[in-house]
Amino acid sequence: MKANVINAAGEVVGESELAPSVFEAPISRPLMQQALVRQLANARRGTHKTKTRGEVKGGGRKPWRQKGTGRARQGTIRAPQWVGGGTVFGPAPRSYAQRMPKRMRRAALRSALSVKATDGAVIVLDKLELPAAKTRHARQMLAALGLEGQRLLIAYADKNDEALRATRNLDQICALSYRYLNVRDVLQCHALVLTVDALRGVETWLEEAGA
Repeated sequence: MKANVINAAGEVVGESELAPSVFEAPISRPLMQQALVRQLANARRGTHKTKTRGEVKGGGRKPWRQKGTGRARQGTIRAPQWVGGGTVFGPAPRSYAQRMPKRMRRAALRSALSVKATDGAVIVLDKLELPAAKTRHARQMLAALGLEGQRLLIAYADKNDEALRATRNLDQICALSYRYLNVRDVLQCHALVLTVDALRGVETWLEEAGA
């Protein structure tokens, strides 16, 4: 599979071969789903907490005597059935982290990249450079590439501060190093934009990881 190499002006300046082991890998939807659920679960902080009846302040005195009032017996106004009382079986701090072998994570990423390549949503950029760190320059580049208004994932190899500052104000663009490519970001973008160096880096990284 081949892809045209495009510059920031939208001109075709070459052609690049996409590694079959990375962009034509077997597509496993269950594996991608497992990797996505793991990533979302690991992003949860797990700091939720409610107080039990033993943790709510007050309620140390019995509200009324045990017998003879005609009302139900009560031991504390901090029991769960009282307003302001404790919570029964409420959430407590916990870790939602899920484990997944590295080979499976890499295979899931190869599947996601193959999905984008099959859909023709992989775009190779010669380099990520803009005249200045201005949002309008980033908009002009997207318009030249025919990607304006789309949700994009831009992967680079060498950090370019000006280009990153120019795209920072655009909500539909996520720019990151190719070393941090992940299933969630790849699947949720409309198009994946890779610089030539990032493309070679991704292929080397995932080919070395094995099947």
